[in-house]
Amino acid sequence: MNSIGCFNEMFLLDARRYLNDSTFSKFKKKGLFLKYLSIRSIPGLRYSFWMRLCHELQGKKAWMLLYGFAINRYNHYKYHYGISIPFNAQIGKGFYIGHFGCIVVSPATVMGKNVNISQGVTIGVANRGENAGVATIGDGVYIGPGAKIIGAVTIGNNVAIGANAVVTHDVPDNAVVAGVPARIISMKGAEGYVNRKVE
Repeated sequence: MNSIGCFNEMFLLDARRYLNDSTFSKFKKKGLFLKYLSIRSIPGLRYSFWMRLCHELQGKKAWMLLYGFAINRYNHYKYHYGISIPFNAQIGKGFYIGHFGCIVVSPATVMGKNVNISQGVTIGVANRGENAGVATIGDGVYIGPGAKIIGAVTIGNNVAIGANAVVTHDVPDNAVVAGVPARIISMKGAEGYVNRKVE
């Protein structure tokens, strides 16, 4: 599959998280340009469009002109929406940005599929200590507004991180964590917070 084909597949899987069944069915049938026009009112998906495109085209000489244009649009929406998620970060399919504003993610971050990220979230680097490094985030994770994940922590699958929680230690599968520092408050997972998952 060529670069545009790979990009289109990832973008469609992201779009599935935002759109209900009937809307998504119509959306799939449109050409790429019409798809983009139809998401103008969905900031998170619009940002993902350019982020995914830049990720797919980087380093490919045959697509340098399109890559240059995509970088320009990516940078525009990064500042316009206040979302700083580097396009070279490893982000799985079905990525969902719930609300825009003050989102900062380290380029070394690794995220699984079906991850939800909210406004005010920081996923940052710890430069020293036992947790030096960046987080690895599993599948089906919900990261609430204002949450901070700092250092080389491992966030398991189906985890819910509460609003304004500060996570500095590993979180097991199906945990719900909250507080500063974040502690496990239940094992009910992210059910109800991460919807329309893709496979």
